[in-house]
Amino acid sequence: MFVVLKKEIINSLLAGVLISIGGTVFLSCQEKVLGAFLFSVALIFICAESLSLYTGKICYFPEKINKKFFFELLCCLLGNIFSTYLCALFLKLNHLNLRTAADLACNLKLNKSPLQIFTDAFFCGILIYLAVNFYKKNKSIFGILVCIPVFILCGFEHCIADVFYFYLSSINDMVRIFSFILIAVIGNSAGGMLIPFFKKIAGK
Repeated sequence: MFVVLKKEIINSLLAGVLISIGGTVFLSCQEKVLGAFLFSVALIFICAESLSLYTGKICYFPEKINKKFFFELLCCLLGNIFSTYLCALFLKLNHLNLRTAADLACNLKLNKSPLQIFTDAFFCGILIYLAVNFYKKNKSIFGILVCIPVFILCGFEHCIADVFYFYLSSINDMVRIFSFILIAVIGNSAGGMLIPFFKKIAGK
């Protein structure tokens, strides 16, 4: 059990680093469509290297409902959050322009109602499932290259990327930030499990 969790923690930390890179390139691009497309590099290599990203892993909870998988999910979420924090900390020291971009993005996020946050996170979760599952079944990045830009351009919320953006910003309203991330985690989880849950009921 300890060995499994140790591997999970390492893989989740590395996945958080890749999400931070994806978030950085998105914030750095003046052209929104290009930034959304380049963000895909994060999920491509998370899948290729078999790393652990919470929004991808939670999708398979309906298939693996047990205590061990639950603890793996918890370690994954905490590992993702911690490594995005470290990355944001380092980037703040050398890329001041990123803080300005993060402030703008995060202020827009905090203007959303709780229902809108949940809805945007829910649909993001569906797209993440489609992207990851397509890669697993076909060993193709096509699903990632389509689904990731779609969720970004739609303004949907990805809880781990959002954690990175908030860490990078100068916003200090921790109550509102925590509430936002909590709702986003719930929304991503519900959306990510939607298709697997109904496929399980249907016996597929």
